[in-house]
Amino acid sequence: MPSDERVILVDPDDREIDTAEKIAAHREGRLHRAFSVFLEDAAGRVLLQRRAEGKYHSGGLWSNTCCGHPRPGEETRDAAQRRLSEEMGVAPALAPVFTFTYRAELASGLTEHEVDHVFLGRLDGEPRPDPQEVAEWRWVGIPELLADLEANPGRYTAWLRPALEGLGARAKPPRTPGRKEGQPSSREFMS
Repeated sequence: MPSDERVILVDPDDREIDTAEKIAAHREGRLHRAFSVFLEDAAGRVLLQRRAEGKYHSGGLWSNTCCGHPRPGEETRDAAQRRLSEEMGVAPALAPVFTFTYRAELASGLTEHEVDHVFLGRLDGEPRPDPQEVAEWRWVGIPELLADLEANPGRYTAWLRPALEGLGARAKPPRTPGRKEGQPSSREFMS
């Protein structure tokens, strides 16, 4: 990660107020804009990644398909597409689903304090992840994931549970790009 990479600082309503160096924003717990991407397959399973050990935080933990921060001047969906391509080597269409705010103290002495925009997409096939970003990946059914999150919360990133719960809370979510009408989505398995 370049040491001069910047994040967009926001107010609680996600209005941009400034920018900050990425590590400084996490060290100081400043509220900033982020995104989380979930890709699902035809069976409604979600694609998880185990973050590479060398990541600046949460290395070695399982998480959603991809996550990151838009750069100053970059649209959040464009940033999500960019990072999905960089991390997982795929570029399916993404649909915005919801936004949530969370704060979590991390083991590394950093703090995640983010307005997190959640996107959903469909992947038919396998990712081609960058090993500098992703240690391993797997498709998992929602019931299995929820059970393991309950039994082993320390195996997962701080933002995975609230993002997953938010997906499940959507009564009439937008149709996943690429999913045929009438085909179940991952959110339908979470109710």
